[in-house]
Amino acid sequence: MRVLVTGGSGFIGRYLVGRLSGEGIEVANLDIQEPQAPDQRRQWTPGSILDRAALLGIFAGFKPTHVVNLAAEINMDGKSVADYPTNTRGVANLMEAVALSPATERVIVASSQHVRRPGSPPPANDRDFAPYLHYGESKVMAEETTRSANLGCTWCIIRPTNVWGLHNAALEDGVWRLIYKGLYFHPSNDPVVRGYGYVKNVAWQIEQLLRADPGAIEGRVFYVGDDNSRQLDWVNGFARELTGRDVRTLPLALIRALSLCGDVLGACGVRFPIYASRLSNMTTSNPVPMEPILKLLGPPPYSIADGIRETAAGLRETYRAKG
Repeated sequence: MRVLVTGGSGFIGRYLVGRLSGEGIEVANLDIQEPQAPDQRRQWTPGSILDRAALLGIFAGFKPTHVVNLAAEINMDGKSVADYPTNTRGVANLMEAVALSPATERVIVASSQHVRRPGSPPPANDRDFAPYLHYGESKVMAEETTRSANLGCTWCIIRPTNVWGLHNAALEDGVWRLIYKGLYFHPSNDPVVRGYGYVKNVAWQIEQLLRADPGAIEGRVFYVGDDNSRQLDWVNGFARELTGRDVRTLPLALIRALSLCGDVLGACGVRFPIYASRLSNMTTSNPVPMEPILKLLGPPPYSIADGIRETAAGLRETYRAKG
């Protein structure tokens, strides 16, 4: 097995490259960014799936038997689908390279849970889309490009859930830091349920999909992560590890008022713990259909409690070092 991971310097990629390399599997990482993990620099080739010539070159040289596409623009601020060329034109380039590669036996393409808006009803089928923002539209296009490609090999699509773990910069600089500093507050009686995914479990699931029987995965879509769980349980798990107590809760009406203040302060360049878009995210349930991946692979190796303990231990060191 020779695995090409595009976008392997990113958050999920870091754990996937580390896991595969640790098991003695030959891995190449094509990414415009240098890996943050020093021991992964030898697997890194600088480049983008937008560069068709560079992409064909790495296929010709490395001859991957398996490909995992994690390369993507992931910000939610795009003004149109044109702001996500890696997710659209880049995936088309990758599909062309795979189709031209006789060595490639299997491809896994990462999409996103945001091909459906948070709060949408359960999808009727894999192509029942209700994309969230232009980012979600770009991921729908990536899925459809994959489906329409004449690859000549086994392929499947994964939709990562809310993937978390150490080195998730957005969470480290956001909610986890607020919890650590005692500045976080949460709506009282929170009923929100959503799909979470400890990053080590997601890397394990991707590896298992690389090894699974072709007939079990061909042309299918799998949400990857842990099972759906209560948001408040996840938040309190981190609060207990980082502060020794549950998070503070406030009535939702009060938090709504504070979020309006946060929007005003944000417009003035002042950072505030709560604002309208964050409140909307906090109060919208978004369970996803995890049954297919759990039925195929069984429960992932790490419990949510295990993942929280490991992540919190790393966070404490990080925050103490930064002060």
